[in-house]
Amino acid sequence: MTLDFDIIIVGAGLVGASLAVALRDSGLKLALIEGRAPAPLPRDESWDARIYAVNPANARFLDQSGIWRGLDQTRITPVHEMHVWGDDAAARLDFTAYQAGVAELAFIAENRLMQAGLWQALQEQPNVEVFCPAACATLEVDEEAAMVALQDGRVVRGRLVVGADGRDSWVRAHAGFAAQPREYGQSGVVANFAVEKPHRNHAYQWFREDGVLAYLPLPGNKISIVWSAHESLAQELLTLPGDEFCRRVQEAGRNTLGALQLITAPTAFSLRLLNLEQLVKPRVALIGDAAHNVHPLSGQGANLGFQDARQLAQVLLQREAQRDCGDYFLLRRYERARKEDILAMQLVTDGLHKLFNNANPLLRALRNTGLSLTNRLDGLKNHLMRHAIGELG
Repeated sequence: MTLDFDIIIVGAGLVGASLAVALRDSGLKLALIEGRAPAPLPRDESWDARIYAVNPANARFLDQSGIWRGLDQTRITPVHEMHVWGDDAAARLDFTAYQAGVAELAFIAENRLMQAGLWQALQEQPNVEVFCPAACATLEVDEEAAMVALQDGRVVRGRLVVGADGRDSWVRAHAGFAAQPREYGQSGVVANFAVEKPHRNHAYQWFREDGVLAYLPLPGNKISIVWSAHESLAQELLTLPGDEFCRRVQEAGRNTLGALQLITAPTAFSLRLLNLEQLVKPRVALIGDAAHNVHPLSGQGANLGFQDARQLAQVLLQREAQRDCGDYFLLRRYERARKEDILAMQLVTDGLHKLFNNANPLLRALRNTGLSLTNRLDGLKNHLMRHAIGELG
């Protein structure tokens, strides 16, 4: 059985689902293919281990789609200040929302909270048919259409296939995009804690000889951490008893928030860099982690994905009335709009990773001097902040 649509979106995670919701008034018929539906939000006081810093521009994007305002705001924390230290305790860089002329630098939100909001919107959206659970078997693309055959025998045909299916993208592989990811040899260790001292809606980051540690504020006296550590250290941290793990994270964070109490067990994800020459082909477009991977030290991975969805939705909504939504030259508008921003973020994060993962004493002095110098250059700091919050790029 063949089912006809305008657009087939493979992957209903945050990025794929946000694209579908952004196209709710497009007049386009959408198919959304996902292997597993998100679990219902728990009714207890637990916290998701996957926490994202959503910049204000992307919060507005989700709000325009009717999602953000419907989320439980008591579980979302605005960030008013961010403090960054080098591996020299005297090297410091401070960002404040006041300096940037905005109400907040970012919002810290759980993956499952945003996913649940998007999923609920999808169930109420008349131009979307959700295939879930469903697994893709084959992809065929010709001049007229793209066809995704599902493992249950159904065939979904559309003018455009969007790969929003994550870092190991099935669409990317089956559409023939050349991908050569570079592994960092690090893992991001994540966990949530109750803290002794109030965080005052401040985020903290330390560039250390053994990796990069970030504290992200959660509601009340709670934080989430991401410790981008070399594999040996990451595995060591994951096997520590809870009390010892708390002590290690507390010491690595220079006791900034006092004693830590573990509330979500640590887990980890491997880190890599992926930069594609192409984001689109005739009738195929990639967004989110299917299109790029970056080091998490900037906290911009999810933001890049939301910006992909926002830009692709804009291109599709603004196309000429009779323009084929899978037309290569139309999709190139999306690619041109996104490539520079993605590459700039990758160059910054990869460069910082290389600079701070280097034992050369001359580089150590240079990076810490540079951090302190940047802290005194308000114009440069303001530019960096406005890029991070989504006002540039």
